[in-house]
Amino acid sequence: MKHILIALALIALCLPLLAQKADDITGEWYNATKITKLQIYKTAAGSYAGKIIWLKDPKDANGKPKLDEKNPDKKLRDRGLMNLVILTGLDYKNKNNYEGGRIYDPQSGNTYKCKAELVGENSLKLRGYIGVSLIGRTEIWTRAK
Repeated sequence: MKHILIALALIALCLPLLAQKADDITGEWYNATKITKLQIYKTAAGSYAGKIIWLKDPKDANGKPKLDEKNPDKKLRDRGLMNLVILTGLDYKNKNNYEGGRIYDPQSGNTYKCKAELVGENSLKLRGYIGVSLIGRTEIWTRAK
């Protein structure tokens, strides 16, 4: 009985460490071209999401804030790109891997499945794909300091 209590106590002590590891993805990240900065955060549901918090060129040719003009839903084309949530549903799986997410590309108006892997403390390998992950594109995002 004493061994079971000790094991349960050790598990209880380790759970916060596992959560901290999962939360390592949170923070501010530059996309591969460094023209967009995103904030990745944990949602109330426990998955991870990301929104645009900075654009190198936030205004269009007319000096107005850039809009989501390529969105396939015409009703959403008037929304601004700033604070637009483009990453949703990313779940921590193991070690440094996250899966099950969706990522929206405002430049094309397309949404893709995605997965991510933390590669060191300051690099995030994010793969957007259609169907299976073999058909897609990988980008390396860099943690903003």
